Amino acid sequence: MLTGSKTTFKVRQMLPDIKERMLSQSGANARSRDVFGLRCLPGECVLQRAVMVRKKLTAREGRGWLSGTLFCTHFRVAFVPQDSPKSDDNADPVLLGDHDVALASIEKVVVVGPNRTKLVTPNSSLKFTPEELVLYCRDMRVVCFLFDRLTPDAQVLEMTYTIAKTYQPLKPGSVLSFQNAALGSVEMKQFLSNRRRDTHMNWFESALDWEQELERCGASGWRVSSVNDRFEMSTSLPRFTVVPHRVLDTELKKSFAHFNEGRIPRWCWRHPRGSDLLRMASFQNNIYHEKDDIRNLETILFGCQSSLCVVVELGEELPSPADIQLAHSRLRALCLGDISTSVSVPDDKWLSTLESTHWLDYTRSCLRKASEVACLLRSGHLTVALQEAEDRDTSCVVSSVVQVMCDPHCRTQHGFQSLVQKEWVMAGHRFYSRINYHRDNDKEEAPVFLLFLDCVWQLWSQYPSRFQLTEDFLLALHDSIHLPLFSSFLANCQRERCKRSQNHGQSYTPVNGWREALHPDSSSVPADPPLPSVWDWPLQYSKRRQECFTQPVPPSPPLQPLLNGNLNTNPDTQKVTDTIPGSVFLLSRGTFSCPANLLPWRSGSSGIYKKSHRRALSSESVPGLERLLKAWTLSEFPQGLTSTSGSQGPLDPYEPLLPLLMGPCMGLWRECYLRGALHAQAFSHPASANHPHPVERLAREVQQLKDKLAQVCGAAATTADVNSPIKAAERRRTDANLNQNTNNGTFLFPASRPHGAGVTRAAPLPTSTNHQTSRGPPPATAPPSRPGHRDSGGSSKHTFLFGHSSSTEARPDQRYYPAPNNAKLPKSNGSIAS
Repeated sequence: MLTGSKTTFKVRQMLPDIKERMLSQSGANARSRDVFGLRCLPGECVLQRAVMVRKKLTAREGRGWLSGTLFCTHFRVAFVPQDSPKSDDNADPVLLGDHDVALASIEKVVVVGPNRTKLVTPNSSLKFTPEELVLYCRDMRVVCFLFDRLTPDAQVLEMTYTIAKTYQPLKPGSVLSFQNAALGSVEMKQFLSNRRRDTHMNWFESALDWEQELERCGASGWRVSSVNDRFEMSTSLPRFTVVPHRVLDTELKKSFAHFNEGRIPRWCWRHPRGSDLLRMASFQNNIYHEKDDIRNLETILFGCQSSLCVVVELGEELPSPADIQLAHSRLRALCLGDISTSVSVPDDKWLSTLESTHWLDYTRSCLRKASEVACLLRSGHLTVALQEAEDRDTSCVVSSVVQVMCDPHCRTQHGFQSLVQKEWVMAGHRFYSRINYHRDNDKEEAPVFLLFLDCVWQLWSQYPSRFQLTEDFLLALHDSIHLPLFSSFLANCQRERCKRSQNHGQSYTPVNGWREALHPDSSSVPADPPLPSVWDWPLQYSKRRQECFTQPVPPSPPLQPLLNGNLNTNPDTQKVTDTIPGSVFLLSRGTFSCPANLLPWRSGSSGIYKKSHRRALSSESVPGLERLLKAWTLSEFPQGLTSTSGSQGPLDPYEPLLPLLMGPCMGLWRECYLRGALHAQAFSHPASANHPHPVERLAREVQQLKDKLAQVCGAAATTADVNSPIKAAERRRTDANLNQNTNNGTFLFPASRPHGAGVTRAAPLPTSTNHQTSRGPPPATAPPSRPGHRDSGGSSKHTFLFGHSSSTEARPDQRYYPAPNNAKLPKSNGSIAS
């Protein structure tokens, strides 16, 4: 099968008799699905095999090298360890093994030879026999295979060219061929048809699902509307939307034309204190607003509240999809590098290059905006409406992060899956365009969902004991989005998803709207089963991997008694009391304002009906709203809660998890972005696995300095006079200044508070890069630290590489203490930059 000289090789097409032999061999083992020790999917065909291959293991896999056999099928690159146990023939099929890589996930193939590297394409010719095969994946993995000297050269070359020819997406139909390779067999279709959904999560596909969510949140003043059942009002919204009880469907139909793409204000979630979170697109300013339309629009916008509505503009502060795509591309190039071109960033410029990607800046911006919204919702008795031009990108991020911060149910596995299903899949996020499976539409590509996962990981890294889901779950979801096999990600909205899963089309008429039209042969030809959902984890991962998705957490206490859908105990002392009923304010760039053109029907533009049944705007309420945000950074911990549970006090489960946003507290998701960095620079030297990477050595040095600094801070704090009210006030002002200046932080740690002062969050404990806390005696001659000192001469940003370890939280005591019934709710000291 090889042609050319002794030093140049080129692959010819596979002969028909070899293909027939493979197919017959696959058919002979159809029952056991075991080919050369590889358990194949029904209909999967082995194209090439190479023996005596070693795979380089990652840090999570224990490092080192693993011997086995390498396979290439028309669906994946599989690696079977030498001593792997024999699979059970009666077990359900699993798409990918622990050491497998899907062909659709491969971005490029690089081979390493004696003192040379080369990028392999379908038309490449090699003048050397590869010693190592490096697969760069779209999910930030770099998989390395080392060929033994006893491995036949023919197998090495055939394996290299087979992978290079198979993974290339030559045309848009390649995604469909990839799906058929994995799920196209008759046995696999029958298996998927009998597959049952997870009944523990909410899928939000029926009116009953939305009713259950309303009941869970205690939203008594809202109802489920089916006015968009046939996607007549809006093609990007789901079939069912939640609107106020007072709005009839006949009145609701008139409101869709006043918003971009018909995405009207709709309910997302209710805070236990009675505030409602809404999402909506931008207003259509060129629409004539009649008197009845104005009344319906304001009824929808205010929801069940009658006093205050805050519109949060997301387009001015948060990054655009193009910015997110550019930042992710730069981050990918920095973390993975490119060994085929020998281009790498020097170690002394790595951190500054990371800062220049702006990925952490965008993550910080989303967390800051979500923190502001969470603080507003906690005040109670108001409506917060997230407004974006199209309401399909950053609004999904902010609304989801807010619910993760405030709702303990969303921090469980099934609750988080339901959250993604509600705020992303059903809300109309353009997964199919943003992921760009065909790689033919770079203008629409933007990993917005990956930015959301990074925000959740930042919360998890600072509050690990408050999450039931683990980092492994987030990493598995991150990797699954790069496989074009799941119905959750292969459509831009519910309407497209319904059309692809059913064997019928739709036609539009001005009178009847969208109507389904069955194909003439639909009765004789059964429709293909729908693609599986991404939440079908047993189809993707083994039981051993699934067991790492969750961790035990204390059960959340039930909601307190409700009165008209609002909590009637523990009133908030920071509640706004000087608002005028019917006031609408705009929150943008951390400040409140009352612009005249916020609501088009209240502006002075000509041709627009200006009369409103609510009172005019007033700027007197702005100071009250600003006090809501400032009160969180300046508030003390309730002293009544510190006596029963130590110095840190209990944590109320419904208080928002406000993150620290300073540079040192915002870490890089190491297990995701850096899991391939060491592979990219380890060519063919198995002994290199025992030597740390320069980036890892730098992280250890930084960690040692952080350990020493924390010990010095703790020693200085214990000797201070914690009973002095003047010093306590100074410490509060110091922490507030540190938290508020998140963009210009020049410190390794926030100010540390003594144990008797009563704080909501202590300084992060030192952690090491190998998840082991190194402790030692503090230096005797070390001077006392000055965490509150500010350098007035510079304002440069400083972001450190690694966040907190998963084994240690930002609190010394990770135990959960239920709050007493007669105690005030604690207030967090998280940072919200103004």
